[in-house]
Amino acid sequence: MSRDAERFSEVGRGAFSRGAAAVYWAVVVEALIVLTSAPGIVALLLLDRSPGNAPLFALAALPFGPSLAAAVFAWRDWMTTPPGDRDLQPARHYWRGYRLNWRDVLRWWVPTLVVLAVLGVNVAGAGALGGAGGTFALVSLVLAVAVLAWAGHALVLSSLFAFRTRDVARLAAYYLAARPVSSLGVVALLVVAAGVAVLATDWLLVLLASPLVALLVRNAGPVIADATDRFTTS
Repeated sequence: MSRDAERFSEVGRGAFSRGAAAVYWAVVVEALIVLTSAPGIVALLLLDRSPGNAPLFALAALPFGPSLAAAVFAWRDWMTTPPGDRDLQPARHYWRGYRLNWRDVLRWWVPTLVVLAVLGVNVAGAGALGGAGGTFALVSLVLAVAVLAWAGHALVLSSLFAFRTRDVARLAAYYLAARPVSSLGVVALLVVAAGVAVLATDWLLVLLASPLVALLVRNAGPVIADATDRFTTS
């Protein structure tokens, strides 16, 4: 039996089999995100949701960069593989993505967290500015959303392409304006994540990490296609 036939038999022909395979993939990727981000998750759950704790939140979020990059890598493989060729080995793809990308991701993830921490401190200290504090806080929040949208593009680019860090930074900034629909999609995912964290529980947000990453990859389709066509060689 060929390797393709073996993969086909793993997933099966019917809609139920394919749906079950997708759920299995999501659950395994979710478990691996939790495993590789465990120290940060514990710290985030223990921290008070105060803007003054922004530096501590940034430190706790350090493991998430490589973890989410590995999840992007795994989900992209699932989405680009024809249904008949898909396997049921998400852990293999996840660990491969982690091994290939963790160092490159941290090169821009760490400075991004520093910037977000500074913006968080700005929001926390805005009250000391009196009447101008509200405007200062609003500007800081808008900048934080822009940075996070940029980070969404950077996460996809650095996970799927062997670009230099400065090229990832430039391309992520370029696609903020060049692909506004994808950028708005990243912002929408951020709003959903923030809403879940505020209105529900942090644990629910953690448990939704894998499907949210899958949506991020799906949303980034135009960015991935353009980067592939213009900046890679066949």
